[in-house]
Amino acid sequence: MAVGRVLRDRTAGLFLTAVVVSGFGSSAMTLAAGIWVKSLTGSDALAALALFAVWLPVLFGPLLGAVADRLPRKPLLVGANVTLAVLMAGLAAVGAEGRVWLLFAVLVLYGCGSVLMDSAESAVVAGTVAPGLLGDFNGLRMMANEGMKLVAPLTGAGLYARFGGGAVALLDAVSFALAACLYALLRVRRTARPSSLGPGGWTAGLRQLWGSPVLRPLVLAASATMLCAGLNGAALYAVVDGTLGHSPAYAGVLSVAQGLGSVTVGLFAGALTRRLPGRVFAAAGIAVFGVAVGLRAVPSDAVALTACALIGVGLPCVLIAALTAVQRETPDAVLGRTAATADTLMMSPNAVALGIGAGLVARVDITVLLPLVGAGAVLTAALLVTGRRGPLAPAGPPVSAEA
Repeated sequence: MAVGRVLRDRTAGLFLTAVVVSGFGSSAMTLAAGIWVKSLTGSDALAALALFAVWLPVLFGPLLGAVADRLPRKPLLVGANVTLAVLMAGLAAVGAEGRVWLLFAVLVLYGCGSVLMDSAESAVVAGTVAPGLLGDFNGLRMMANEGMKLVAPLTGAGLYARFGGGAVALLDAVSFALAACLYALLRVRRTARPSSLGPGGWTAGLRQLWGSPVLRPLVLAASATMLCAGLNGAALYAVVDGTLGHSPAYAGVLSVAQGLGSVTVGLFAGALTRRLPGRVFAAAGIAVFGVAVGLRAVPSDAVALTACALIGVGLPCVLIAALTAVQRETPDAVLGRTAATADTLMMSPNAVALGIGAGLVARVDITVLLPLVGAGAVLTAALLVTGRRGPLAPAGPPVSAEA
């Protein structure tokens, strides 16, 4: 019933629709960019660098979050989407043939826009969605994002194969333009933005996270979990080929199983966060994720599919819990910086671990590596739920019966 209340809210409904629309184009372009670079250069390294170009601005999250704290949030969301639509339409018009540098430049700007929008979106959500429904909203947002990842990459790959990279860029441009229109329809209470960043400057978000007994353990646990997720992701093709004996294309089947798990937990996240303390909800998800990672070492298709589904169920829990806590615990004046800093701290370890994991997979047997990674995640869950770093209060106020 709480989910229905979220969907009936005009602002929440428009916001989720914008997430779906822009997320579809973004997910399609993320895969197609690597294919595009590979076809233009023939280099696997440069193709991998295309994804890194999108992730690079996350490392500068606190600085970009400071920009979000200085500007009106709704105009920022509209303007960022319009700017990205123009960039993508320009890329579709001029193409990247012979100008690979142009494609990389657009991808970096694309990543910067995504970080800015994530910061502004967190602040808008915190100011417009009832506190008791933040968990439901963030769960639905996660479900929408993961749902797009099930269909959009295949759409992007198909478009690229039939019409080339320009068609995918044009699709992305249209999705950003539609998202800008949806954000323009939002009814957001305008608040005066500060003329200066105030005490702490761009580091105020880090100070807010570190000084909060509620936020610090959740963000640190999410960082450790995403480190394990990166190591697990690096082992994907070793599992597909060496453990299960399939072709690399079978990775798509495992990804679908993980996506279905994430969609499922997104639907029920709000109800769980109202009934469980935030750290317990996050720790339970991390523990499920850790056990599932260990199970991936078993040479069985059925076990592998089940493990991937459980990874999809467990991994988003700590991210939903941390994001919801940031929105509840952070003053509006520093919410952009805090959300962006939390995103940097939580997501950067995943990118680092992918590189480390690539080296480990070549030197450590999968049947040893994956159980060790899973054990590390389970230990993280145990430390989160037993550590004396914050009150074990419910993650959110109860929703009334008529919700």
